[in-house]
Amino acid sequence: MKRIVIDCDPGNGIAGANVDDGLALALALAADSIKLELITIVAGNTPRDTGYRVARQLLQELNKDIPVVKGAAQALIEPAAPWREQLDNNVRKQGLLSLWDNLPPLSALNDHSAPHAAQAIGELVCGHPGEITVVAIGPLTNIAHTIQLYPDFARSVAEIVIMGGVFQLDGYLKDTNFAVDPEAAKIVIESGANITLAPLDVTTQTMLTHQDLDKLQSFANPLTDFIVRTSRPWMDYSIHTRHLAGCWIHDVLCVAKLIDSDIVTSSPYIVDVSTARDCTRASSRRWKEGALRLTVGMPEVIHQPVNVMESVDNQRLLDIIFNALGQYRC
Repeated sequence: MKRIVIDCDPGNGIAGANVDDGLALALALAADSIKLELITIVAGNTPRDTGYRVARQLLQELNKDIPVVKGAAQALIEPAAPWREQLDNNVRKQGLLSLWDNLPPLSALNDHSAPHAAQAIGELVCGHPGEITVVAIGPLTNIAHTIQLYPDFARSVAEIVIMGGVFQLDGYLKDTNFAVDPEAAKIVIESGANITLAPLDVTTQTMLTHQDLDKLQSFANPLTDFIVRTSRPWMDYSIHTRHLAGCWIHDVLCVAKLIDSDIVTSSPYIVDVSTARDCTRASSRRWKEGALRLTVGMPEVIHQPVNVMESVDNQRLLDIIFNALGQYRC
């Protein structure tokens, strides 16, 4: 059984927010081969405190007692306001708020807990070297803070599975997770930890449709009820704005890979994240060691390669989700 931490920015039930974090959490909660020991929250897809309430709402509906710890409310350097304007208000600007009209608001939550995600992650991982996998599916601010606070973290973590980056996908210069905090992404990628990366290039090969949600709905358990209820509006939004058959499920791939590594193909690459203050900012590049032919003027790269996912079997991914969530019992 894999012991994992999920560092995330969930948005299930929040107008205009992606729901893939919630599906990743659901799979981790339902899978027999995974023990979810800690959930930490970072600002990204949603503001930090909103993501915290979403995660607590999910656990409350399941009557689950797993620690949920707040982390960073903003990036290391990148200002938060422009991202919040883009991520929180885009759905209103497009006139699609009504898609979420039938969803009840989040439950009231009176919580004043301290944001100590980095400490919680660092103590768990460094206290159990080689045993804990961190699934990082939001901006990497919390993980960067952990690396800065715990010098042994990179060598103690079993693996960090990251959803982030984009390399050769038409129309995308960067992805949200790296873009919200490129300095944090660079710190983590260059940390020397054992890293597997799921870039947009592979996660946009995934697809979840309303027919798939119908199948999940037929299982009629509290976990699938939450996922179906909160995913329908986002899926309609995705169909309307991205002209897809359903919606991509980026983040869940990072958890599913821990259950069945054969659902993806991958290769080791040197990965670099730009922190320049120009049009390359937050963009990512990858290359094979020794493969670049024109290296004059380039700084020497001393960090080790990371394992980059390249393709996914979407039907096998869906089967993993169906099998786990279908047999879930509180």
